[in-house]
Amino acid sequence: MLKMVVTDLDGTLLNSDAIAEKPVLETLFSLGEMGIVRTIATGRSLYSINKVLSDDFPIDYIIFSSGAGVIRWKDKQILNSRLLYQHEVQSVVDDLITHGIDFMVHEPIPHNHCFLYHSTNNENSDFDRRIETYRAFCRPYISGIDFPNGATQIIAVLPNDTELFTRLSSKFPTLKVIRTTSPSDGISIWMEIFPLDVSKAYGINWLSNEEVKCNINEVVSIGNDFNDLDMLDLTEFSYVVSNAPNELKNLYKVVPSNNEYGFAFAVKDALTNLR
Repeated sequence: MLKMVVTDLDGTLLNSDAIAEKPVLETLFSLGEMGIVRTIATGRSLYSINKVLSDDFPIDYIIFSSGAGVIRWKDKQILNSRLLYQHEVQSVVDDLITHGIDFMVHEPIPHNHCFLYHSTNNENSDFDRRIETYRAFCRPYISGIDFPNGATQIIAVLPNDTELFTRLSSKFPTLKVIRTTSPSDGISIWMEIFPLDVSKAYGINWLSNEEVKCNINEVVSIGNDFNDLDMLDLTEFSYVVSNAPNELKNLYKVVPSNNEYGFAFAVKDALTNLR
C-alpha cells in the first residue's frame, strides 16, 4: 500500500515559473482524498516556502531546509529541527575563510532565512545575487571574531567545479555535506553543510516513524537534483523528472519534466504498482 508521497518542490512539483499547475494540484487533492500523506522535501527555508505556497496549499507536511526541519502545514507547527553547534560552525567558518570561499551561515530555525556572510570579493555573481535578494536579512561576518552561536546550515557558493566540491567536502567528515545545483543560475554548486544526520532522507525517516507511522517501502519519492539523492536512495519507488541531470536519470525511473506535470505521472505509476 502507498502511504506517503514525498516530492521535491522547485524543478519537480512546481513548473519553471514556480507555479503548481492544475494537473499537479488535482493529483495532490486526489492523494488527500485517498488518505495518502502528501509531503514536500525542499531546500527552501520557511520564509522562502511562503513566497511560493499558499497557507491552504494541499499538502500535509514539509521537510524544509534539506531536512533540518519538519513542519505540519495545516497549523504551521514545527515538529522537528536540527542545529549545528557553535564549535562546529566556527571550525567550518575558519576552514572556508582559509580556502578563500564565499559562504553564508544561517541562523537557527525558524529564522534561518537570516544569515551572516563572508565574501572574498572575487567574481561570484551567484553569491552576489543571493546577498542582494536577502539584503534585509543578512549582514557581513567579521573575520577574527568568534561566531556567536549555532546555525541551521552553512552554504558555500562554488563555481561549477566538482573536483573543488569533492576536495572541500572531504574536510568535514563529521558533518553532512550536500551538493545542490544553484536554484538561482542553474550552474554554480552550493555546498550545504548540516549536522551529520540531516538530509531529506532523515526527514522522511523521522516523519515515517513519528507522524505517519508507515514503513519506507510504503513511501514514494520524486526529485530532480543532487540534493535529492539521499531521499531517492531511501525509497524503493523513486522517480526523477526529465529535467534532472543525466547522472540521476541513469539511476532512477524517469517521468516527464516539471513543466509537463512529471509529478502527476510519477504518482499515477506508483499507484499502479503499489495498490
